[in-house]
Amino acid sequence: MTDSMNTGTDMQVGLAMLFGAISLVATLAMLGTGITHQQVLSGWGFAGSVLAGSILIAVIHLYG
Repeated sequence: MTDSMNTGTDMQVGLAMLFGAISLVATLAMLGTGITHQQVLSGWGFAGSVLAGSILIAVIHLYG
């Protein structure tokens, strides 16, 4: 039995890092607007974070 490493393509890694960074920025926006009691903007930050995270998972599976 041979063992092989699955390293992923450059596109997979690059897009995963991009959408991970977008998700992180949206999460920080959610945190910042939540602290200042701007609930609508905090909700949009949460939505952006969830959307970017979902796309991140899809990219990993699509190019994996």
